Formats: sequence, C-alpha cells, structure tokens
Amino acid sequence: MPNDLNTRVINEFRANKGRVGGWFEGARLLLLTTTGTRSGRPHTAPIGYLPDGGGRVLIIASAGGAPRDPDWYHNLVADPVVTVEDGAFTYEAEATLLTGGERDRAFARAVEADPGWAEYQAKTSRVLPVVALTAIPGPPRMNASSMGDALELVHGAFRRELGLIRDEVAKSGPILGAQLRVNCLTLCTGLSGHHTNEDEVMFAGVGHRRPDLAPVLDRLRAEHEAIAVLLAHLRRVLDAPDLDRATLQAEVDRLATELERHLDYEEEQLIPILDAPT
Repeated sequence: MPNDLNTRVINEFRANKGRVGGWFEGARLLLLTTTGTRSGRPHTAPIGYLPDGGGRVLIIASAGGAPRDPDWYHNLVADPVVTVEDGAFTYEAEATLLTGGERDRAFARAVEADPGWAEYQAKTSRVLPVVALTAIPGPPRMNASSMGDALELVHGAFRRELGLIRDEVAKSGPILGAQLRVNCLTLCTGLSGHHTNEDEVMFAGVGHRRPDLAPVLDRLRAEHEAIAVLLAHLRRVLDAPDLDRATLQAEVDRLATELERHLDYEEEQLIPILDAPT
C-alpha cells in the first residue's frame, strides 16, 4: 500500500530538485528505486544517506527501529541494481551489504554524527543493516531543461552540501567525528572533479563559440586554481591528528566565501551564453 507521507516527500523532492521541507528539511536525502520482490514493479522510497567517498554513499535500513527490515532493503538484497536520485543526478548503482568490522565502523560513524541511529538500534533486536550504494559507470541523467539549468543545479548541490558541513562543524564538539571528516573530503573530491570537467570541456566549448569571452574564462580558470589551493589546505587540515573545531571552521568558512563568489560570477556570466540559441 502506498505511503502517503513518502509520496508527498518524493513529489516535493522531484519538484524542487532535491530540496524538501518538514521532517526531512536540512537532511541529506536521496530517492532509492528498487525492484519489488513480489510485484516486479519499481518501488521508490526517500532515504537519508551518509557520504562515504569513492563514488559511493551509505544508507541504513533502520525503519525507525521497527522489528522488521524495510521493504526496500528486501528488494535490493534480491536485486542489488537500483536507481538513485540525489536532486541533481539520477544514476544506476549497485547495492552492497556491509558486514563485520566494515559495517560496525560505518555504523559507529553514523552514530557519532547523529545519535538518532543508536536510538533506532536500541528499539529493535535486529542489527540495523548498512548498505553501500556504488554508482555504476555511465553517464548520469540530469534533472535539467537546459545547459544553464544544469550548471545552476550542480552549483546548488555544492552550495547545499557546503551549508550542511558548515552547520555540522558549528554544532560539533571539541573532538571532530570521523563522518564529518568524510563529508569534508567527499566535498573536496567532488569540487575538484567538477572544476576539472569545466576547464577541459565546458570552458573549451564556450571559448570556441565566443572568443570574446576569453577574459571571463581566464578569470574562472584562475579562480579554479585558487579554490584548488583552498581544497588542498583543507585536506591537510583534515589529516591533522589534533584537528580542532575552530581551525576547521575557519577553513570551511574561507572555502565557502570564495566558492560562493566564484559560483555567483560563473552563473552570471555563463548561464545566458549556455542557454542562448545556437
């Protein structure tokens, strides 16, 4: 039977390209589509996730601490090829159940970041399954109507993630958790890859169409280099064994200030060009 709350969240998520309000506001949320074990039909559920780096994310089959695993978990155990929507991209992924020490370490990270996971575990006798979703190689689909819309969509995802990290750093204790470090490093990797793709593909295409924009593209490339320096510094800070909140907060704030300025300028200059008739 369809869950009315899930349906509302799914519709809001898709309509607002990953943004929702209510219970899930400010959470890392994805839509997971599995194949029903009995019906053979697609089944979509909104699920919170944790970044895990290396092209994968983690989800936990908590069901709020219910005595039974959720339906989506049974579905992906039977057929581990699933579809993931993250607001910006839709892609196919392979689900892998974590076991033993790997599962325990991942769950401990989750609890450190949000004690609510421990509360769910305490409600049930089953061990809450932790599942890794690894993107299957191939071009993802974008929820965008134009190239300019796609650029704004990707930028919005980076803004949202950086905002979440800033909040997490501000709310953290004196000892920073392992999951927070993973969140920061995952953001660093994503930004580096995005800027490399822009330098090698998008800027080259825009420059070919509009040679007069060379000064704009030169500035954007220079800003990419400056942000790369900030990302490298942030990685070094994260590697420090005695990392403290104030130091990390300063580095994240500095990155956020520079990145926001860069994204605003890039959108102002390139979206009209990307969406102009050819």
